[in-house]
Amino acid sequence: MPKLDRIVESALYVDDLDRARNFYRDVMQLEPLMDTERLCAYDVGGDNVLLLFQRGASLEPTVLAGPDLPKGEIPPHDGSGPLHVCFAVSEDQLAEWETQLNAHHIPIEGRTQWVRGGQSIYFRDPDNHLLELMTPGNWPIY
Repeated sequence: MPKLDRIVESALYVDDLDRARNFYRDVMQLEPLMDTERLCAYDVGGDNVLLLFQRGASLEPTVLAGPDLPKGEIPPHDGSGPLHVCFAVSEDQLAEWETQLNAHHIPIEGRTQWVRGGQSIYFRDPDNHLLELMTPGNWPIY
């Protein structure tokens, strides 16, 4: 039976890509890997990629071709409504993240102390997606 190793990419769909770029760069401190009119890709911890797609910009197949491009076709995709992404943070960084969010006037909507240990805080990005910062201890794998 084949097995999966991990999730490489997660995607959020945004109404204003420039606004989202600013949020994920300035507030979330993510480094861009790719930046186009249709999408931005960010490095998350050196192991994962967060993709931000302009909502509606990927409703047609994307054909890749050119001297500096991969060759192939990406099927259509899109999303709507508030989605959820959880970022891993170390326990000693959680207070610094709260300070960072406060400095950008981003309210923390919820807090959870997990039974196994670890804690989470929840807040929203400019497109109303629910973001979570979680310290180790909640999942058997984290």
